[in-house]
Amino acid sequence: MLSSELKCLLDSAAFLRRITRTFTNMAKPRAISLFSGCGGSDLALQRSGFKIVWANDIWEPACETYRDNIDSPRIETGDITKFKKFPKADLLVGCYPCQGYSQGGKRKWNESINFLYREFDRVLRTAKPKAFIVENVNGMAYGESRSLLENQLRRYRLAGYRVKWQVLNAKDFGVAQSRRRVFLVGIRSDIKIEYTFPEPTHGPGRRRFVSQYDAIGHLPRWPQGEFNKEPFHWYYLSRKRRLPWGKQSPCIVGHWRHVPLHPLSPPLKRIDTDHWKFTRQGRARRFTYRECALLQGFPRSFKWKKGNVRERFQMIGNAVPPPLFQAVVQALPKNWN
Repeated sequence: MLSSELKCLLDSAAFLRRITRTFTNMAKPRAISLFSGCGGSDLALQRSGFKIVWANDIWEPACETYRDNIDSPRIETGDITKFKKFPKADLLVGCYPCQGYSQGGKRKWNESINFLYREFDRVLRTAKPKAFIVENVNGMAYGESRSLLENQLRRYRLAGYRVKWQVLNAKDFGVAQSRRRVFLVGIRSDIKIEYTFPEPTHGPGRRRFVSQYDAIGHLPRWPQGEFNKEPFHWYYLSRKRRLPWGKQSPCIVGHWRHVPLHPLSPPLKRIDTDHWKFTRQGRARRFTYRECALLQGFPRSFKWKKGNVRERFQMIGNAVPPPLFQAVVQALPKNWN
């Protein structure tokens, strides 16, 4: 039996730990996350000191993976249009899909999925956070697709935010992948602070780029069951899908049929416009989902237990690289008052 004095001390210590945790959580800035997927953006938020008070995605396998990896998960599965009330927050983030404006594949600009930014705008006007961050495909920043970007900027400025945008490449921020994405950052107009996008941390004159070998060189060369074994269709070989070990990977996509080639595959040679072929005989394969995750900047400890193999590729390819999102988040001014 514990003495009454010792029991009292232990109870006091436990009470102090609870109080410390409570005040620590109260001191953290609060964030709402929309279109959260498997948690690439929210992993970056937590690493940056934010408390995620609510998150949402429509796809259950992604939400289950999120719950496996994000501390104290507050994610609800469901169509964002069905949610009407949101908690108070300092920051709103969202990586809503706009596949019709991707630079890869056939564009269908008039599909409803390309207008989910309207739901982000609705939540922004309801929650009125101090700031917001949006990540999306960089195709909307160019050519005829530019109108979609302009529509978003107009909406968010009318909602009462000073908005800046910039295209960033993940490889410039320590990711072993060349992946260009557009970011929109808004600060509420009544807050007299300015946002400046982060400067690259990797590249010429800085830290060296992270290579494919750095990210995945330790993994098995031919792990059965973790990659798509379909033949390489002519459409697959319409692009340069393979880069050597010392380079960064081409962009990781959400469809397992179209992810890039592993560097152990024979090199490719351009034959004609949209036509490449292998320069020699030899075994060739696409990346595995575990390799794609590491090339996206997810940590090795991230758990991929939910969904089938094809769904894991989709979760990973649709995610924002955590190191890239973290760089954008940490460039926010520290003074939230």
